[in-house]
Amino acid sequence: MELEKEENKFRETLEKGLREFGKISGNVSGADAFNLYQTYGFPLEVTQELAWELGFEVNADDFHAELKKHQELSKTASAVLFKGGLSDTSEITIKYHTATHLLLAALRQIIGEETYQKGSNITAERMRFDFNYPEKMTPELLKQVEDLVNQKIQEKISVEMTEMSKDEALKLAKVSFDPAKYGDIVKVYQIGDFSVELCGGPHVQNLSELGHFKIKKEEASSAGVRRIKAVLE
Repeated sequence: MELEKEENKFRETLEKGLREFGKISGNVSGADAFNLYQTYGFPLEVTQELAWELGFEVNADDFHAELKKHQELSKTASAVLFKGGLSDTSEITIKYHTATHLLLAALRQIIGEETYQKGSNITAERMRFDFNYPEKMTPELLKQVEDLVNQKIQEKISVEMTEMSKDEALKLAKVSFDPAKYGDIVKVYQIGDFSVELCGGPHVQNLSELGHFKIKKEEASSAGVRRIKAVLE
């Protein structure tokens, strides 16, 4: 059933893209080719083939210029999102940043898949992480979360980064923030099969660099939002 929905959605997008292509008369500009790529998922090669069948040319140089411009905007947007939670990009804050990804994944596994980041703040001394949850977490739940994070650290999992289109990334990862805030091309950081997140980075290369994760405090942040303070020892 889900596969059928995806196929129908793909077919509808393809048909819309073909209609959009039909509105172009004559040679295809780089901007038009990029619009077909960004909005309807048409690779440059497909647009070129459609144009050539009609005896038209596609301005590939301008297409690549548009693509590069949007990639740069994406990197800038990602950097702004990333910088929002960190005081700097020192080695220790990068470790804490990776730990926030582990914490979110652990919370999703222990208290529910619909757990989202509501805010974070990282310094060289500690990490602070806000998330949606309706009540105070019990000591038992906190211990389960802490143990799961440390288990993953002990497994020495590599942290992998891939750049892809935002649409493709959103099929792989749940996002805690408005998808519109991300650029068209995004970085996706994956930690084995445990965590996958859209993120500007940077992160450690392997979880073994993190040491030991310790939750120091859990408290209310605002209505329906809890806050965990934790350190790496």
